[in-house]
Amino acid sequence: DAAPAPGAGEARAEAVLDKARDDTAVLRVLLRSMPKGGDLHNHLSGAIAAEDYLGWAAKDGLCVQREGLALVAPPCPPADTLTAIARDEPFVYARIVDDLSTRGWQRGVGADDVTGHTQFFRSFDRFGMVASKHAADSLAQALRTAAGDHVAYLELMMNPETMTRFIFAAPDVPLDEAGLAARYEVEKSALPALVAQMRAEIDATEAAARAHLGCGTPQAEPACGVALHYLASGFRALPPAQVFRSLIAGFALCAADPRFVGVNIVQPEDWPVALRDYDLHMAMFRFLEAHYPGVHRTLHAGELAYGLVPPLVMKDHIAKAVAAGAERIGHGTDIAYEADAPQTLRTMAQKGIAVEINLSSNAVILGVKGSEHPLNLYRRFGVPVVLSTDDEGVLRTDMTGEYVRAVHEQGLDYRALKQASRNSLEYAFLPGESLWLRGTVGTPVPACAASFAAPACKTLQDRSEKARLEASLEARFARYEETIGEIVPPAP
Repeated sequence: DAAPAPGAGEARAEAVLDKARDDTAVLRVLLRSMPKGGDLHNHLSGAIAAEDYLGWAAKDGLCVQREGLALVAPPCPPADTLTAIARDEPFVYARIVDDLSTRGWQRGVGADDVTGHTQFFRSFDRFGMVASKHAADSLAQALRTAAGDHVAYLELMMNPETMTRFIFAAPDVPLDEAGLAARYEVEKSALPALVAQMRAEIDATEAAARAHLGCGTPQAEPACGVALHYLASGFRALPPAQVFRSLIAGFALCAADPRFVGVNIVQPEDWPVALRDYDLHMAMFRFLEAHYPGVHRTLHAGELAYGLVPPLVMKDHIAKAVAAGAERIGHGTDIAYEADAPQTLRTMAQKGIAVEINLSSNAVILGVKGSEHPLNLYRRFGVPVVLSTDDEGVLRTDMTGEYVRAVHEQGLDYRALKQASRNSLEYAFLPGESLWLRGTVGTPVPACAASFAAPACKTLQDRSEKARLEASLEARFARYEETIGEIVPPAP
């Protein structure tokens, strides 16, 4: 439990991983076992594999519409039930899986007809009717995936269905920045009852998910040990009054329920309404931050690519998100195209605004990968970097895959991966004090400088969920670095 000396154990792990750098299979085995802190950018609905959704849909008795292969409610001919197709028509079933994910597109199926961007986002419409009815199943599966990847903490983007219904019931009335205060006064009367309903729904979802996993029983799955919090999501591609209502509901829920630790804004940043209203959305965040000062904010920003939108569109989205109070930036892919990129990068570094890097997502949706990706640009300016999965089910990836990709495409070594893992807990919206001195992740606070087992350090961990998870991660790193040479036998 001693506090780590600089570089202790790291040289051994670095040497082992460096030898495996060009052997993807060996690298995958080594990195799967590597301790990973948190996944801070993970949409629950997109985290589920198409096959899981189809299994639940079959149990629900859903059918397949032969023209277009859409999932539809019964009745239908027996041969058109999903159960029958899965049993009797595996090639048709495979096409459905491809439609509900980017699996086929990533292998060239339909790649000449549709972009990765379109294939990715339209997948959500195709499995939406199943996802909305299987929140508990989805939550259990997301926790299982995290546990299998040695991820200690999930910060899931998940809105209760109660919240979604409330958002879409908002009237489509004109709204601009000058009208935000008046609109908020209209909306806030519904919040106490809404928050109570949302919390009750989450209570039921969590209870069902933990029952699936056997939590609290002798048969408890490892997934029960994954720490969990949620982010509420606003929707940027809706009419302004609905966007504002989505953010109001998210801020109110976070202020009332400690399971929800922050608010984000989602949907494609390049869609026309999202582009048109970007400044208005930033004003909404500023307004609500003033009313809910304790609520954390992470914003999808700069999820754009050269050629996807006109170059002028890419000049300032990240800068505006930072100015609007973002504590983390999701994606940040277009930073090199911003008009004042160096200043924005310096501001992020100075303020400790981490960037959530989603390598597979950026490659599939935006076509940004390799040296075009700004991961190392952020690191060069000292911006804290975390690796995350975004939508691992739709994208057919996992956290280990993101670590492998970071090594192969971005040249990260073991120390850089370890830093990203530590960062993912340091910059998580976990409650409590950090184990590390501010701005120096890896250097313990005075209470823990001598040993993580010291009484003062144990007291810190007892009162802080963040420090407790960080200390656990360090213990796991120590074990991993001690035994990494035994994971894979030496080459013959």
